[in-house]
Amino acid sequence: MTTAAFRSQTGFHAGLSAEAIVARDYERRGYRIACRRWRGQAGEIDLIAESPRGELAFIEVKKSRSFHRAAERVGRRQMQRICLAAEEFLGTQPNGLLTDMRFDVGLVDGSGTAQIIENAFQAA
Repeated sequence: MTTAAFRSQTGFHAGLSAEAIVARDYERRGYRIACRRWRGQAGEIDLIAESPRGELAFIEVKKSRSFHRAAERVGRRQMQRICLAAEEFLGTQPNGLLTDMRFDVGLVDGSGTAQIIENAFQAA
């Protein structure tokens, strides 16, 4: 295996681990994980969770050495892509675009601790 392939595999597995950590945090708070790595034409959403009240949270997960560094990795273009993918997902839901929803960011630091930022950004 080449160095680049090893790094790619390591990054992939680190991402899966971070998503699992964030998913467990939501589940502890009573959410149901509706989808993991949902993919539509506009792109991928790491996690989609449903609150006990029926509100959907579209969650982007970022992992880095610190929460600050992880948060810096969420860019404007990525937020736009997530919003478009969420709109596409909502088209599959009974209430469509009238579904209660928000965009969260789940940050995971180097020690595996999660920090959730609810309503981290809004659809443009």
